[in-house]
Amino acid sequence: MSTIIAGRFEQQTPAHDAVSELVNAGFHSDQVSTFYVNPAGRHGTYPIGGDVNDSKGSEDTGKGMSSGMAPGALVGAVVGAVATPLTGPLGAVTGALVGAHVGSLPGSLSSTNHEGSEDPNVLPHRRSGVMVAVTLPQVDWQGKAVEILKSLGADDIECAEGTIANGDWQDFDAISPVRLLVPPRSTSQN
Repeated sequence: MSTIIAGRFEQQTPAHDAVSELVNAGFHSDQVSTFYVNPAGRHGTYPIGGDVNDSKGSEDTGKGMSSGMAPGALVGAVVGAVATPLTGPLGAVTGALVGAHVGSLPGSLSSTNHEGSEDPNVLPHRRSGVMVAVTLPQVDWQGKAVEILKSLGADDIECAEGTIANGDWQDFDAISPVRLLVPPRSTSQN
């Protein structure tokens, strides 16, 4: 494994310019990789779609759903009982069932965890775009690679470990967290 410096571009032209500049600066062309990163959730990790088996932050939604069902069922039963002259004897039962369902929705939503990364230099997932990555032939070439990518408009410039051979980042993991070297210029999520 080697140290890899990579940056994300919004368009192909500056990405191709970056590849040319990296090669002109002395990086070996077979150690430079360029490819498109799909939007989060569209990497085909699972046969039915998605990138992860469980949604992050949803661990406690079952408990929240249960806590919302009881008050919802109670309110629904009371409303159903009041409406019994219009709906008949099943009004209270139907009201309780509908109330439990409606109450479970805000209960489960209130128990999700929306916290992000503690470290502002770590993105939880890669944003989509054209990725240009280069293997550093020597550790002291990191600044040169970063400056070339930055000067041509790369965003989300990161440092990773891996193997690029014949222009292919062989062990690239699209869903791994991103360790940024340069803070991102934009905050839009793709």
